[in-house]
Amino acid sequence: MFKVKAFAVRNIKELMRDPLSYIFCLGFPIVMLVVMTLVNESIPEEAGMTIFRIDNLAGGIAVFGQTFIMLFTALTVSKDRSGAFLIRMYASPMRSADFIGGYILPMTAVSAVQTAAAFAAALIISLITKTSLNILGLLAAVAATLPSAVMFIGFGLLFGSLFSEKSAPGLCALIISLGSFLGGIWFDAESTGGVMLKLCKSLPFWYCTKTARSAVALDLSFDEFLLPLIIVLICATAVTALAALSFKSKMKADLS
Repeated sequence: MFKVKAFAVRNIKELMRDPLSYIFCLGFPIVMLVVMTLVNESIPEEAGMTIFRIDNLAGGIAVFGQTFIMLFTALTVSKDRSGAFLIRMYASPMRSADFIGGYILPMTAVSAVQTAAAFAAALIISLITKTSLNILGLLAAVAATLPSAVMFIGFGLLFGSLFSEKSAPGLCALIISLGSFLGGIWFDAESTGGVMLKLCKSLPFWYCTKTARSAVALDLSFDEFLLPLIIVLICATAVTALAALSFKSKMKADLS
């Protein structure tokens, strides 16, 4: 555990040294909350469109922010591999599980801080716009979004393990796009229905957003919260396991 902690501290320091991490991981989600709230204020009430109302928007933006944690995870892992840092570290007593834990744990903590900051901003916006937002729901959502954070971090670890620092960001951009558009963050997929809803339900991102929004609303029913959460947990486990196997395989290849 000491080895994992030491490696995790190193990764946190690397992330904190990068100014872009503050912009994308903390600043950008808050900016999007403000921008989309302004958009919501310009929509006539007669339209009946509530997707950008802060109580619905907060959960979606929390998931959207996690995709950038994925990007920085992929960059960190791919840079460590390309710079021969990991090859030198392989000479240490650390096992592959220690490296994997050292990447996943700090990024999960960063994601929790990011979500808490976004929800704090959402609470301030709700007071300004006089929209009801449940504080207990926000606290519950911080915990409820951790499985989706692990899933996105798993994608980052997977791409960083398999691809170079030039290729990995491009694949992360694909996941960011899919997560944004097919995760139901910017539109109400259930109201749209049809092929679009089926497409959204075929990917895990929609369930991430649904879990977050249900937690914020404190709607903890099986269909609205528990079932989506279970699906996210299964996907997070599968992606993380695949990433761990890929990292271990690359580690063995580099040592041989």
